[in-house]
Amino acid sequence: MTEPSEPNEPNEPNEAGGPNEPGAATVRLTVAQALVRFLAAQHTERDGVRRRLIAGMWGVFGHGNVAGLGQALVDHADVMPYHQGRNEQAMVHAAVGYARQLGRLSAQAVTTSIGPGATNLVTGAALATINRLPVLLLPGDYFAGHVADPLLQQLEHPSAADVSVNDTLRPVSRYFDRITRPEALIASALNAVRVLTDPDETGAVTLALPQDVQAEAFDWPARFFAERVWRVRRPAPDPAELAGAAAAIRRAARPL
Repeated sequence: MTEPSEPNEPNEPNEAGGPNEPGAATVRLTVAQALVRFLAAQHTERDGVRRRLIAGMWGVFGHGNVAGLGQALVDHADVMPYHQGRNEQAMVHAAVGYARQLGRLSAQAVTTSIGPGATNLVTGAALATINRLPVLLLPGDYFAGHVADPLLQQLEHPSAADVSVNDTLRPVSRYFDRITRPEALIASALNAVRVLTDPDETGAVTLALPQDVQAEAFDWPARFFAERVWRVRRPAPDPAELAGAAAAIRRAARPL
């Protein structure tokens, strides 16, 4: 595993993010706006060809994400294309197909409201993870402040207030986090991109976003939004393994 703070290595960004430092420039945005701007600045590079990592975002909106990511996509329509979906599972399958077509070097994000909309992501997430295909899932989640529970389709666990239907995505995600504080997004977003751009680790990545936290404003370090290029390695075959395979083919009476 590599660390995002070490630039210019394979599968590493060319800039590091981090919490605010004294005197550092900041940008005041909501969590959802910050996430959209951050994703728009992420790129992959292999064999000298650069691609945008998150090429667009699919979304079906409800009470769990309309005031956060919905508003952020309107505010940043110039940097993050939005694709309207009709069914959450279909959106994941479309995003997975896109990543497969682009050789895992470019992906798409999918956002849903909390409740049945979020559980519809599970099948597509499992497909992506099994086949090592990158897709970023951004379901809405329960109010982190627990000020309005339960609400419509939150479907929280009756005896565990920190569990929601989004936890069904844990076993089918290569990386999962619930962003309960704005500043937690900085490390989590970098880890999410690290997994999405790692050919061995990639699959479904889930950032569960509580409804109130999505719309919470925070002073973000300006360098969090700097353009980053994640180099995707093309591993060379091991000489011993290659020789062994060639010898097995030569010895075989019917190699095919």
